Amino acid sequence: MLEGILPDKIYFPLSRKVGFGALNEIRLRADKPIVLSCMGQKYFLSEDGKTRSLSQAIYATNSMIEEIIFRASECSIYSVSEQIKKGFIATTEGVRIGIGGNVIEENGVVKTITGFSSINIRVPHEVKNCSLKAFSSIVKDGRILNTLVIAPPGAGKTTFLRDFVFQLSDRNLAFNVLVLDERGELNIGKSLGLYSDVISFASKKTGFENGIRSLTPNIIVTDELSEWEDMEAVRFASNSGVKILASTHSDNLESFLKKAAFKEIIEEKVFSRYIVLSMREGPGTMEGIWDENFNRIMRW
Repeated sequence: MLEGILPDKIYFPLSRKVGFGALNEIRLRADKPIVLSCMGQKYFLSEDGKTRSLSQAIYATNSMIEEIIFRASECSIYSVSEQIKKGFIATTEGVRIGIGGNVIEENGVVKTITGFSSINIRVPHEVKNCSLKAFSSIVKDGRILNTLVIAPPGAGKTTFLRDFVFQLSDRNLAFNVLVLDERGELNIGKSLGLYSDVISFASKKTGFENGIRSLTPNIIVTDELSEWEDMEAVRFASNSGVKILASTHSDNLESFLKKAAFKEIIEEKVFSRYIVLSMREGPGTMEGIWDENFNRIMRW
């Protein structure tokens, strides 16, 4: 998955001494040590694997960062220029590379990012059955309840969504599932089962509207709702009779309830289930499930 992206100086110690099973993120910042995130713990990358000793750390360079971006673009920066404007590149295997650098704007519109100075490589994982604890609370009497997964960054939201789609297919629940993969992270391997269609790199508004009209889904699955425009897309789908499974960033339920963009959606009780994940016992720790009135219906 990362062999064709990472320079040998990074790939070899990762593959031979660290392994990718527990690796969540690789952060490169120009002239600073390379930082690994493994199951919620931070380490430096060294020639012998992972370390907490700064003296043993491998330091990133601008040329390393540029090489990774070039490789991830399959040797054509132009082909991923629209993604770069949004601050990331996604590979066909679901690896997302967040980009830091100089943002060039014109009349408030991002034209490109230059002078790449840092990248965050998020390593996708398929964790089979990670959604099973919540499955029976979402699928009731042969129908799917609108559900929002709430979690901080890196706590397993995308992995949960991916596995839920797989579980539907594995049980031969032949709902037409539309996966809106705005950042190219959800659709990896054969993780989305037999009954899913995928629209990649479209905005929520475009994906919801075009997908409903052209692919007639029973359920739409999408990651990282955040903006007012996203709420309008959710409302459009709900009013069209399409079920929704989505996620959003928030540290916990209390902080989520303070997010202004969700105020009307919450009041209208668009979502019937709220699932909260955390990093308390590592990524994907399930804290509980709440109903549309925020009564807790399940805890662990």
